[in-house]
Amino acid sequence: MAHTALTPVFVGLRTGLHVLFAALTLVVVARAVLAPTTAPVAVIVTAIVLLVTYALGGVVAGRGRRRGRAAGLLWLGALSFEWLILLWLVPEAAYLVFPLFFLYLHLLGRRWGSAAIVVATGVAIIALGLHGGWSVGGVVGPLVGAGVALLIGLGYQALAREAAQREALMRELVAARDQLAATEHESGVLAERARLAREIHDTLAQGLSSIQLLLYAAERADPGRPGVEHIRLARETAATNLADARRFVRELTPPDLDDHGLGGVLRRLADTQWATRGLRVDVRVADTVDLPMPLQTALLRIAQGAVANVIQHAHAATATVALTVDEDRLRFVVSDDGQGFDPRQTPPRTRGESDSFGLRATRERVQQLGGILTIDSAPGAGTTLVVELSRKDAA
Repeated sequence: MAHTALTPVFVGLRTGLHVLFAALTLVVVARAVLAPTTAPVAVIVTAIVLLVTYALGGVVAGRGRRRGRAAGLLWLGALSFEWLILLWLVPEAAYLVFPLFFLYLHLLGRRWGSAAIVVATGVAIIALGLHGGWSVGGVVGPLVGAGVALLIGLGYQALAREAAQREALMRELVAARDQLAATEHESGVLAERARLAREIHDTLAQGLSSIQLLLYAAERADPGRPGVEHIRLARETAATNLADARRFVRELTPPDLDDHGLGGVLRRLADTQWATRGLRVDVRVADTVDLPMPLQTALLRIAQGAVANVIQHAHAATATVALTVDEDRLRFVVSDDGQGFDPRQTPPRTRGESDSFGLRATRERVQQLGGILTIDSAPGAGTTLVVELSRKDAA
């Protein structure tokens, strides 16, 4: 049994059941010793055999599920048969029907276990009546015990199911948290790489390029002037550093985008990560789209976040990622055929995760690009996320 917050409760209940069975069996043995019946030796031997059989239940529980169930039913049948023999020998054996109630309910399930409890209750009542005569206590006692056992046993099963569901939920939550942390870390690393690439391209590379052009113009203006060799050396050094700077920019650029472009990366994600999670994504982005690398990186992250929300919360079968570029504006759309939501209200929470975090991150990213984010959704009508950018701002 996996350890949960309710494990001490389950262990306590099972330990109490074992102690109760052993104590009641010892009561029967003590009755046979202190107040001998017609066959005290048979009572003692049968009680000992019953205790040994009960102890074998731990071995049965340690087997595999399929073999364990068959062995458990066989063990329960042997235990019931030995109890019937002991009940035929001495009336005090009727007390043992109470812990047997729990075993019936646990091994046979709610339906057949309840039926077994009814049969065992009737057997105990008849045995008490035949041994000591019919009485109200001999009838009411087993009936009350059966009712209490049913309530406790069914409550135990409900509690065990709830504990298993909570444990599964916690495992999923921890896995989602780890995945989110890894995704955020990767996104932060790539964002920093893109920022450094922009900074090097816009400052160092541009400055070196200007220096190289100026030195080249000075060199050509007066080739025979003294000191031209120093100018030539400075120009060659600037050219070398410019080549290094451009190489750094290429290395800092996300490799997938550098090799395949935005459309290729999105299609690869659709065929691998997203398809394996049950979502078919139609990517309508041209492979030859000519956009700055930082902008492609930002659109890729927006698409990843939007599709992640679709997979986790929309219960959609298909989604579409489309990019439209004209002379003045850029339009990036992620839509799905899921259950949708009301954008005027806080999105619903699922399994402990905040749906609003992904949308907030997308809004912040679009604001950094100087664009506009629009979300069109309604319950049962899917969701459409639209990012509109000016080509001038995007450049």
